[in-house]
Amino acid sequence: MTGHISRKIALIKQQIPDNVELIAITKQVSIEAMREAYAAGISNFGENRLQEALSKQEQLKDLTNVDWHFIGHIQKNKVKKIIENFTWIHSVDSLSLAEKINSLAAKLDLMPKVFLQVKVMPDPNKYGWEVSNLLQDLEQLNQFEQLKVQGLMTILPWGLSEVEMLKAFATVAKLSTAIRQKNYAHLPMTELSMGMSGDYKLAIQAGATKIRLGRIIFGDGQFD
Repeated sequence: MTGHISRKIALIKQQIPDNVELIAITKQVSIEAMREAYAAGISNFGENRLQEALSKQEQLKDLTNVDWHFIGHIQKNKVKKIIENFTWIHSVDSLSLAEKINSLAAKLDLMPKVFLQVKVMPDPNKYGWEVSNLLQDLEQLNQFEQLKVQGLMTILPWGLSEVEMLKAFATVAKLSTAIRQKNYAHLPMTELSMGMSGDYKLAIQAGATKIRLGRIIFGDGQFD
């Protein structure tokens, strides 16, 4: 089985443009598999459970130039640990959470790179701003100077057709452009975190700059 992960990563990298960064989602992935991914050129790992991530960070602390991305829903009592141990936070999903992260980051003298999680389609199973609410909160978000807001993140609902997925990703990209054109000092909106194993090609087509792939790298199935 050795080399299986490396071959998948090589094939994916052949398919994606140079400006798109691959984040390997490593929840419930073994340390051995993560080391193989690192040897194949992966330097970005994404986790959604804090305790699992902290254990892995300890076991992989010999690896250099690794960026850790938190991608899961954030409980406010875990904010401090997350901003202390992750360079990137993809799942800032409310004004109150953004305010909490900004406040603690100021006390810790840290400036986490964050994405604002948005929902462009109704989905009771996902967190994030609805578009109208995000637009209302932009002025306040722009005041949070400890947050290095990179752009928008989205996770699409299950069961969409490819046409619907592409349209949803394009809507997020247009929203990002609209916000960028407002020229907020602290909301540059230069990145788009969108696309997972089942839809990353469509996300890239719509303008994604960061894709979050787990199953297609670490799963048992053959590469499609």
